[in-house]
Amino acid sequence: MILLTSPVQVGNLILKNRLVMPPMATSKAENGKVTPDLIRYYQEKSDGGALGLIIMEHSFISAEGQASANQTSISSDEDLAGLRELTAAIHANGSPVFAQLNHAGSAAKEEVTGYVPLAPSALKHPKAKDDRLPKAMTAQDLEKVIADFKEAARRAQAAGFDGVEIHSAHGYLLNQFYSPLTNHRMDEYGGTLENRIRLHCQIIEAIRSQVGAEYPLALRLGACEGLANGSTVEDAVSACVQFEKAGVDLIDITGGLGGYVRPGHSEQGYFQDFSAAVKQAVSIPVLLTGGITEAAAAEALLQNGKADLIGVGRALLKDSDWAKNAVCAVQ
Repeated sequence: MILLTSPVQVGNLILKNRLVMPPMATSKAENGKVTPDLIRYYQEKSDGGALGLIIMEHSFISAEGQASANQTSISSDEDLAGLRELTAAIHANGSPVFAQLNHAGSAAKEEVTGYVPLAPSALKHPKAKDDRLPKAMTAQDLEKVIADFKEAARRAQAAGFDGVEIHSAHGYLLNQFYSPLTNHRMDEYGGTLENRIRLHCQIIEAIRSQVGAEYPLALRLGACEGLANGSTVEDAVSACVQFEKAGVDLIDITGGLGGYVRPGHSEQGYFQDFSAAVKQAVSIPVLLTGGITEAAAAEALLQNGKADLIGVGRALLKDSDWAKNAVCAVQ
């Protein structure tokens, strides 16, 4: 049986195949708003309906959580009209689409947002190019972030997205809470893994209370730190078990503070040891991305139990026909 072209269920949504376009920032938004250029981009990528799922590039949930100048916003009801146009364009081509909700944390820049960046602790971000420190989040800051994720999920549902993904990877805020390298808090949000994912679980609970039990909810975890004394594969497995219990329908495995690459690894699916370990511990589907450029490699990863879905990013970015060709190649 060919797995890549076989259906898979995510929450109450049945995907026609297991090929996913993962979130990739395009910087095509203007003042947070969807532009015709952004809609054309997603129309081109979804043309032909060969993708089982598209996860849109990260959208900021609040002004202080914006990661870059031309990032898409889901922080205001004023964003809804453009987001509805975008989801309609993708749906017209036959693919479902999730919104990815994100807060940049200390990866935000004050010159972009107008705010001093927020973080779990007042520590320099591993990729920071200057010595300015972020502000350690207060209890009020945490309450606001939870509320902002909840409101962003409400907007995603109202805008026609088929589900939402919580971004806890690539060195952004929730990844900063997850990693012991950036979370030195002494309260109930720091220290043990249970404490470091407390905010994640509270956000999952808040989103569930807003969108209901049936609306698909994914979480992208920066499982592979790639840095000394960072989080471990055991942390990833334990965290994902808790995320499933909290109400997540899909786990999306990628890199952490080190970003979406893995130094010293060039094999296709280079986070596969993490995704395979998580897959063995949870009953919900697991998505793997990371350097996958060939349909045969994608199929082999599925057949070998490394994941349930395959995300192909850079290859699809370079060639919009990649998905159509891949589906044909494995049939």
